[in-house]
Amino acid sequence: MSLAATPKPPYWAVIFTSQRTEHDAGYAATAAKMEELAKAQPGYLGLEHAGDAGTSITVSYWRSEEDLRAWKQVLEHRDAQQRGREAWYRRYEVRVCKVERSYGFSAT
Repeated sequence: MSLAATPKPPYWAVIFTSQRTEHDAGYAATAAKMEELAKAQPGYLGLEHAGDAGTSITVSYWRSEEDLRAWKQVLEHRDAQQRGREAWYRRYEVRVCKVERSYGFSAT
């Protein structure tokens, strides 16, 4: 996985931390579809994911709070959220942050 190429702040980040159930029916396909759908949304800046089938963290980046609120209202995304609550997640937390400062390092 590569790191998201985000612009100079400010921008927004949605941090989704989850613990999965053993039930996997359709999860991988839905996750891939949600990533593609998010990429097509106005204001989408990128995505980073780390974890395994048990616990994972996904961070999506958005140009504005309005853009990320619009993503939350996309019908297919709302349907996936409902299926997640019903079958795929034991627990999750969503944290929404305004990124005001960003810096990094690359040895390449």
